[in-house]
Amino acid sequence: MTGAGVVVPIRAFSLGKARLAERLDAADRAAFGRRWADQVLTAAHGLPAVVVSSDADVLAWAASRGVAAIDDPGSLDGAADSGRAWLAERGATRVVVAHADLPRARSFAALTRDGARPIIAIVPCHRDDGSPVLSVPVDAPFRFAYGTGSFRRHAAEARRLGLGLRVVRDRDLAFDVDVPDDLLALSGADALEPAVS
Repeated sequence: MTGAGVVVPIRAFSLGKARLAERLDAADRAAFGRRWADQVLTAAHGLPAVVVSSDADVLAWAASRGVAAIDDPGSLDGAADSGRAWLAERGATRVVVAHADLPRARSFAALTRDGARPIIAIVPCHRDDGSPVLSVPVDAPFRFAYGTGSFRRHAAEARRLGLGLRVVRDRDLAFDVDVPDDLLALSGADALEPAVS
């Protein structure tokens, strides 16, 4: 393998998006989580991908999609690190870490074009707070720092390491579903149509 690969951390479909509980029950949240994760894998457009999870349902789903899966070490930062290491061992020069809650994801091409160059590319979320998609060269000692405010922390980490920083403003990749208002902002097509693989 050469070029870029995609890491998709997924703790569990059934536990996902607890903040949406006031609008969706657990079964609906799991169904949406699976559908949006399907969309993310479809957006990878043939790039090698690895799902990071220890949940049996997620692992079965990844196998049904023909996608490799590795154990979740217990945190999003750790999952990104594990996925980066797995892809690096297989010859990838760049890793794109994509959250699984991107119902509008269409392509990661804008995040793969830097190849092995010492450039970090970040798609900030639609609130300019999180980092739903982040692209790093696999050999950079970049420390992932997910959670509230991660966009700024990741930008600061790129500066700390003296790496180039490219902020990618992509409406589709920036739209992650975290709170009920995000769910309300989805059109019927975004929310209800299954991904085409």
